[in-house]
Amino acid sequence: MFVLAIDRGVLVTDRFVSRLVSGALLISVVSTASFAAEDVEQVVVTGRRISEASAAIGTDSISNTISVTREALLSAPSGISGLKMLESLPGFNVQANDALGLYEFGNSVFVRAFNFQQIGFLLDEIPMGRSDQFGGSPIFRYVDNENLGRVAASQGAGDVSRASYASLGPIVQYLSVDPAADFGVTLAQTIGSDDLRRSFIKVESGEIGGFSGYLSRSKIDGDLWRGPGSIDREHIEAKLRYRFSDTHDLTFQAVYNDFFDYDTPAITKAQYAGTANDLFGRSGRYFAYLGYVPDLPPSVAGVAYSNTGYNQYYQQAINQRTDYLFGLTDRVQLGERWHLTTALYYEDKDGYGVSPEAYSTSIARYNSEAPFVPGLVAPRGLQYGLSTISGDRSGISTRLEYEVGIHTLQVGAWYEVDDYHRTQARYNQVGGNPAGQPLLNEPVHLQRDHTSERDSLQVFVKDTLSLLDDRLQLEVGFKALNLDYEIEGYRNAADYIARRRARIVDSWDDSFLPQVGAVFSVNATDQIFASYSENLALPRGADDVFAGPDNPLVIQTLDAETSKNVEIGYRTNRPTFNAALAIYQTSFENFLQAYSVTVAGGGGRTETFYANVGAVEAYGAELSGVWKPHLLQEKVYFNANLTYNVAEFQDNYATTNLNTGGALTSLPIKGNRLPDNAKYVLQSGVTFEPSSWVVVNLSARYLSSRYSDYLNAEQIGGYTIYNAYVDLGGEGLDLGPVRDLKLRFNVDNLTDKDYLGTITTVVTGAATFRPGPDRTYQATLTAKF
Repeated sequence: MFVLAIDRGVLVTDRFVSRLVSGALLISVVSTASFAAEDVEQVVVTGRRISEASAAIGTDSISNTISVTREALLSAPSGISGLKMLESLPGFNVQANDALGLYEFGNSVFVRAFNFQQIGFLLDEIPMGRSDQFGGSPIFRYVDNENLGRVAASQGAGDVSRASYASLGPIVQYLSVDPAADFGVTLAQTIGSDDLRRSFIKVESGEIGGFSGYLSRSKIDGDLWRGPGSIDREHIEAKLRYRFSDTHDLTFQAVYNDFFDYDTPAITKAQYAGTANDLFGRSGRYFAYLGYVPDLPPSVAGVAYSNTGYNQYYQQAINQRTDYLFGLTDRVQLGERWHLTTALYYEDKDGYGVSPEAYSTSIARYNSEAPFVPGLVAPRGLQYGLSTISGDRSGISTRLEYEVGIHTLQVGAWYEVDDYHRTQARYNQVGGNPAGQPLLNEPVHLQRDHTSERDSLQVFVKDTLSLLDDRLQLEVGFKALNLDYEIEGYRNAADYIARRRARIVDSWDDSFLPQVGAVFSVNATDQIFASYSENLALPRGADDVFAGPDNPLVIQTLDAETSKNVEIGYRTNRPTFNAALAIYQTSFENFLQAYSVTVAGGGGRTETFYANVGAVEAYGAELSGVWKPHLLQEKVYFNANLTYNVAEFQDNYATTNLNTGGALTSLPIKGNRLPDNAKYVLQSGVTFEPSSWVVVNLSARYLSSRYSDYLNAEQIGGYTIYNAYVDLGGEGLDLGPVRDLKLRFNVDNLTDKDYLGTITTVVTGAATFRPGPDRTYQATLTAKF
């Protein structure tokens, strides 16, 4: 784990003017004429790792909006994922399977009452859509730290002008840097634990007749930190900008991401503790898949690889994704008061995943399908489970802004079409051997071959009013959101058996989702802010909702999840410290939950169904800030984020059991905490800058205990992780043609803490977990030419 909250210092706003000369500290004295006469001159301290107020504590925002700054991004471990960047922000409980957060199925996020799939993500003006690993557009596929200027997160209120069908309040925007004005080349090379190697190169064209641009490529290769297997990621970004004039520019951006890795298993607490009687004697944090094909007695006479234990071979658990994203953004000032921003984007995705299926499961499914589906072949042993995904997503968003008097009026719209195709089948392998070549001409049984389409339309209106000589800012707005959904094809085995291509359509909409907020500047240093918003989101995992059940006649119409978010807060920006405190209450209804039932005659196997299970409420407080005392000669500063959050179910969990003729199943969960909800999250750090070419940081992150199930019957303890880095050199260190030479050392999990991190939550029973990564090291050398 790595804490990025290291760069929030004393701040710069349009009232506080400061500058930096050759990396040294500079004290500026500025007037505060916009306030009353008794407000005297303010002294603002700046430094190399200190951020502007708008980024550090969200100055002038109606909600608690805090950023990961560029300085923090460039001090993080090289290659860290776009999602793991958020773990430094107040309120964000981010868990990852590895130190860089690269393994997609090992990531989780919990903020206030919401998880990863209920957060809206944007790259500049481009919405990321759903965050599903299968068919979605998770943000970590589309960014490299070196090309980001800032990551801005609003934990609750969001913004009606931001396009998203996933957000129930939280919005995170990744803002890329513009091309540089001068030609230059940046090179970086990283080596680290687990044979990690990462190279990065970026070429800036400089500005030529109004044109400027850059092209970058990063390449990551390494081994998994637990078990056999490797990671391979190639990532290319390009950005071209043409400035027609000072008031009009056109930007084209493109991203290519190709990723391949091996899976690692999620394990139960019993497996972790070594009390599960594991067939291979595995236990603890390094519990992993096998790097060899074991020698096991057959479970079925005459079928050599029928033993279930063969599904633990690592070559049967892999993932591959290739994604392209293109965006074209036009920004123009139309006259003195009008501003228009329009973005067009297109995304293409393709990939596959492999998972094993034991002989006992395959033979049961083969026997049920073979009489109805031609071309199936009886299983030979362990089955090669292949899932493929493909699709494309395209959209347009536009925002028109008009300034008149005390009003800044914005109106806009967003439209997107997301097409997705998924297949799933099980195939024989040569000899039934886990290490045998897959026989894709011998399907054993078919699970899926369907397409789905999501059409999204959002319109919004927002007015910002400046009152009391600009000391009070009021925001009043609303959005209307319409979501249409369609799935067609073979959704499950039942469709194949019935020889039908099912088609299901649904839609969700709300024509009035309001947002109101205010910011009041008490004086030159302090602000009070408050906001209220309502949101609606596309049901999570919609394809699984409508494709999961074997019986298509009992599919339940789902209500979209909706939320209401209220927060009030105070922020201050002083000569030696800044801080922001937010108190909030969040509620949402129609909480969507998956549950499993046993399929009649299915040999004990289960299918997953979905249902709306009631309401959830969360309340709490988030405090963040930085202190740079004069006493320590302004060479040391401290930062901290403290979050108190309680998220609870408001209703008992009741649904209809389809296997018992409609009997009602009820679980007493009212008043229970949501799983993966840590009541306390504390992040703190100290940064030491003894000179202009040395920066040393030590940070800590504490997470309190969390439940893993809806009955709150299983719990894991809290933990504290320490991380550190040292930067040597940097801006101004030149050796001939080499500029800004920098050497950075990162150490994650400094004390090698052994803990359970990511939780795969359950309604009842034993959940599964992913152990947190062990101590890792990195060294990165960066130079510019």
